[in-house]
Amino acid sequence: MGEYEKLLLQILRGNSDRNISFDDLCRLLEGMGFEMRIRGSHHTFRKAGVLEKINLQREGSNAKEYQVRQIRNLVLKYRLAKEE
Repeated sequence: MGEYEKLLLQILRGNSDRNISFDDLCRLLEGMGFEMRIRGSHHTFRKAGVLEKINLQREGSNAKEYQVRQIRNLVLKYRLAKEE
C-alpha cells in the first residue's frame, strides 16, 4: 500500500483528523485531480464534477480537524477514492 492509499485510509477511518499533515493533504487532493489555487494563507481546491470548493488553511504543520472531516465527506459523497 502506497503513501497515497495510507493517507486516504487514515482520513476515511476518521481516527486521527488532528494529525493529518497539511502538505500531505494538499498532495492527496492534487493526486485526486483537484486544482490548487493559493491566495494568502488560503489554499483552494476545485475539481470538475465536484460542486463544493475546498478551502484549507494551515494550523501549524497540520490541517485543521474540521477541514479533514469536510474532505472525508466529499470523498464519500462523490466516491473519489480509487478502487484498487
